[in-house]
Amino acid sequence: MMTKVRFLSWNVNGIRAAYKKGFIDWFAKEKPEILCVQETKATKEQLPDDLINVNGYNSFFSSAEKKGYSGVATFSKTEPVKVSNGIGIKKFDSEGRFLVTEFDKFVLFNIYFPNGKAKKERLQYKMDFYEAFLKHLKKLLKQDKKIVICGDVNTAHKDIDLARPKENEKISGFLPEEREWIDKLLEAGFTDTFRKFNQKPEQYTWWDMMTRARDRNVGWRIDYFFISDNLKDNLKNALILPEVMGSDHCPVGIELKF
Repeated sequence: MMTKVRFLSWNVNGIRAAYKKGFIDWFAKEKPEILCVQETKATKEQLPDDLINVNGYNSFFSSAEKKGYSGVATFSKTEPVKVSNGIGIKKFDSEGRFLVTEFDKFVLFNIYFPNGKAKKERLQYKMDFYEAFLKHLKKLLKQDKKIVICGDVNTAHKDIDLARPKENEKISGFLPEEREWIDKLLEAGFTDTFRKFNQKPEQYTWWDMMTRARDRNVGWRIDYFFISDNLKDNLKNALILPEVMGSDHCPVGIELKF
C-alpha cells in the first residue's frame, strides 16, 4: 500500500513567541506526518509541556550552547530509527543547527543554516558550514541513502527567488559564492522541490519585518526542501504557505509517496 508523507518546515523565529501566536492550533489543524522548525531560540527545558509532548508525535530538540540562539526541533508521527544533533564537526554542531532523523525509507536533515550578514567571519563560517555539509551529503549518496533536506538555507538561489535581485547582489544571502553552493548541491544529485511544480516569480518565504515588506510581498525565497534525485519519483507536491503568519518566515512543504 502506498503511504503519503506530508512534510512541513518553518523558521518560527522563536518557538515560544510562535506558541503565544497560536502555533499549537496551527499544527493541530495541519497534521503533517513530519514538522521541522528552525530558529527555536530555546532549550527543551524552557518549553511548555504541550509543545514537547504534542499528541500523536515524537519530538526532538537541538539547541545551541549559546542561550536564546539558533536551535531546531523535529516532530514526527513515526518514531525514527536513529536521531542525531549534528554531522560530527564540533564548531557546527555546537550551534544547534542540525537535527538528523533516520527513517526506514529516508534520512531527514532539519537545518537552520547560518546567516552571513553580520560580519566577514560569519560569512566565512556560513561558507565552511555549506562545504562541510555538502561533503557529508556526498558520502551518504555513495551509500545510496535517500535524503530529504529542509530548513532556512539563508540564501536565495536565482533572480526569480527575491524581489530585488540587483540591489542585493553584494548582500549576504544573494552573493555569487552562496548561490553557487546551491548549484553545487543540485549538481551533486539533489532537486529543489518547489521549482519542480512552480516556476512563477514572487514566491517568497521570508520578508523583512522592519520595513513591513510582507504587506507588499517584497521578499526572498530562502526556505527549501531539497530531495536526493533517487526520491524524485516519490515527490508528489511542493508548496509555500505564505498566508500563515506568526513569524517573518512562512512554512514550506512537500508530499512524498512510498
